[in-house]
Amino acid sequence: MDWYENHLGVKPEQKGSTNTMFQWREEERPEEFGQTVWAIFSHDTKYFEPSSSQFMVNFRVNNLKEVLDQLRREGVRVDDRIEEYDYGKFGWIMDPEGNRIELWEPTKVAPHP
Repeated sequence: MDWYENHLGVKPEQKGSTNTMFQWREEERPEEFGQTVWAIFSHDTKYFEPSSSQFMVNFRVNNLKEVLDQLRREGVRVDDRIEEYDYGKFGWIMDPEGNRIELWEPTKVAPHP
């Protein structure tokens, strides 16, 4: 993480962290904030399995269940697991090249102060 902070100005969320969040305003609802998460994972992480890639793209969606159901109908390989946290729900799919893609439905939150 030090290299990214020193050369690119990407500062960790907190000391010792390997991720950060970039906040931005929603284009259609400028009173609401969105965020992009940037994270480094350990070289031996199992988080991307069953993909053999060393990266994963994360897309925000408005309705995770609806998107996953539609992708299943289209023949996309969908992970049956959905994880829920206080900041949102996560689901995963695989692209034709075997790359894992994360879909995130953020929790509806009040605008950033």
